[in-house]
Amino acid sequence: MNPAHAHDFVAVAALAYPADPERDRILAALESFAAQRPGLEYGNYNDPVAYRAESRAITRDLHHVYTLLRRVQRAHSITSADLKAAFRAFSGRLTWDGQRLDYCTGQYFATEYRRAVCAVLASALWAYWRENMPQGLAKPGDYLREKARRELGRTIAGRWFN
Repeated sequence: MNPAHAHDFVAVAALAYPADPERDRILAALESFAAQRPGLEYGNYNDPVAYRAESRAITRDLHHVYTLLRRVQRAHSITSADLKAAFRAFSGRLTWDGQRLDYCTGQYFATEYRRAVCAVLASALWAYWRENMPQGLAKPGDYLREKARRELGRTIAGRWFN
């Protein structure tokens, strides 16, 4: 894209998608929530190998959050109402009260809070893709899983879209 015409693209994008400040607040809150330190307690593990394995899994969850978040951010037609509906994922333990996120821990906060964010974002994408998929498909679930594989990669699709 010619840098001289970059402002034209921004203007067109702004006209095509009405501003939704609550959507932006929700996405920023999800990103901030996932970015917080997990607070793993070394004393909960019997050996350093188990501790490091858990730490790697938690970091992998953060990478999944960022991938899913960027995809939701690009889908401008996913509204704040769509995101609010997606909070039912992960047993509804992650909630949005209009101002901030609240999380009800299941067993161990450090290992599950980023997974809750992934589940919410994946739920929003699933609903968005389902709403915009071709009509008359024999197996819509297969279509949606394949779309997730194409857009997000096999690992994320296999984990969050099954």
